[in-house]
Amino acid sequence: MPRREEPHAATGTVMTDPIRHPSGASSPVRTKRAFVLVLMTLLVPGSAQIVAGDRKLGRLALRVTLGVWAVLVATVLLLVLNRTLLINIITNSIASLVIIVVLVALALGWAFLFVNTLRLVRPVLLAPGARPAVVMSLVIALVLGSGTLGYAAYLLNVGRNAIGNIFASGPAIDPVDGRYNFLMMGGDAGDDRTGRRPDSLSVLSVDAKTGQTAIISVPRNLQNAQFSEGSPMRQIYPDGYDCGDSCLINAINTEVTNDYADLYPGVADPGAQATLEAVSGTLGITVQAYVLVDMAGFARLIDAMGGIKIKAGGWVPMSGYFDEATRTHGMPLGWIPAGEQTLDGERALWYGRSREYVDDYSRIQRQQCVQQAMLKQLDPATLLSKFEDIASAGTKVVESNISSSQLGSFVDLAMKAKGQEVKRLTIGPPDFDASFSTVPDFDVIHDRVDQLLASASGPRAAAPVDGIIQASAGGGKLQASAPLRPVTGLAASWAAQQTPPPSSDFTPVTTTPDGEPITEEMLNQLKREGDEEAIRQLVATNGQCAPL
Repeated sequence: MPRREEPHAATGTVMTDPIRHPSGASSPVRTKRAFVLVLMTLLVPGSAQIVAGDRKLGRLALRVTLGVWAVLVATVLLLVLNRTLLINIITNSIASLVIIVVLVALALGWAFLFVNTLRLVRPVLLAPGARPAVVMSLVIALVLGSGTLGYAAYLLNVGRNAIGNIFASGPAIDPVDGRYNFLMMGGDAGDDRTGRRPDSLSVLSVDAKTGQTAIISVPRNLQNAQFSEGSPMRQIYPDGYDCGDSCLINAINTEVTNDYADLYPGVADPGAQATLEAVSGTLGITVQAYVLVDMAGFARLIDAMGGIKIKAGGWVPMSGYFDEATRTHGMPLGWIPAGEQTLDGERALWYGRSREYVDDYSRIQRQQCVQQAMLKQLDPATLLSKFEDIASAGTKVVESNISSSQLGSFVDLAMKAKGQEVKRLTIGPPDFDASFSTVPDFDVIHDRVDQLLASASGPRAAAPVDGIIQASAGGGKLQASAPLRPVTGLAASWAAQQTPPPSSDFTPVTTTPDGEPITEEMLNQLKREGDEEAIRQLVATNGQCAPL
């Protein structure tokens, strides 16, 4: 017997549509209808209301949905056609705030639609066994939809705050001779010290069109540093920072902060600015901006990234207390072995700072390696998965006078630089004699820097220049035409056999010349016996390093 159709009491229409009028449908149809409505709200917000509920609400929601899809299409087109503009929009403080407000509004609106969909589902009409599954599916869909938008708004707000805390709000900088030059400083700040004393100085020079990059390392003990023209410090040191052994380039930051800050009215960090001017004058180039990393907090940033992976050429001590009377370190707190390592923040900090048993230039090579490892491993997947921790750590570790308005351009350049060859020059071994830092010839420095930058410019890198170390940004081979740091005594004959050119395929030194495995206990025993020379021989290759 055919089912009798009942007219709707208010409209007189026949209620045979199971989507809008589920009460007359069978239990399996009601269950199927419930899952379909939830899926429609997830995939096309507003569509469930159009077919089963308030059509006016559904049409409004669908218009918003189509508008969001149009914005997403435009975003993808911008990503392909003008990535710099897209990043500038996202990093702009006002634009990012608007985006955050819109994302929160969309998340709340979408959540309201899910609640409305639950009303349309009418769980009381479902079979008892189907109700939990339908409600659970709706909750999951709500988390995937509204929850994702809310979390995106939260992360964008974290990034917005980090950008505001780290970067300046001043005017944008222009490239000089087609390049952006950034001074990267790693320094210590403490209760007994005014300002940071930069123990690591390097200039990152980037071609403004291609992203081709060169890194110039300046040793912290460089003497007679030349201030650039126009620097206020030329009034104090017209012939260079030439007051003797105490006038090392890394002392400028503290001296200016303590004694000459009034020469830099309106400058947020006079010590950092004066150091930038000294590096500019010394290298004969214009350095436009600086990034200063507090090494005492550096470990937090490494930990936020999940550690870094390197291949270490030799054992590195985590040095103990320093005895001023004997000018020696006490028993090491630990050792970082040679070979492939995953370093947490504390060990990465020690790896980049330790200079016991070797000279500053081995430390510079390790610092460069740590920088490479960080850049290599800070890929989009790591950044997205650990974004909150990285941004939070960055606000405590990094300060810069780079304008936030230019972040889009510089992030775009960083993407272009990914995988390209990186040229390197150190104002010291292996590119200059170890004594060069004490009596530098600035004409020679300027010539070598010019050669380096010429080889890292244009559509394609030029042929290697004598004495310039080259490295793949992705961890490729290093090549050096200049000899490695000289090693004397018994170390010389052994290191000559054990130390290959500084390339990523070097063999870490893990055994003694007699083939006995080097262990932490062996090194500590030599330390207890006072045999510093034997340790010096065993760790002579610890300047070698490659990111993994």
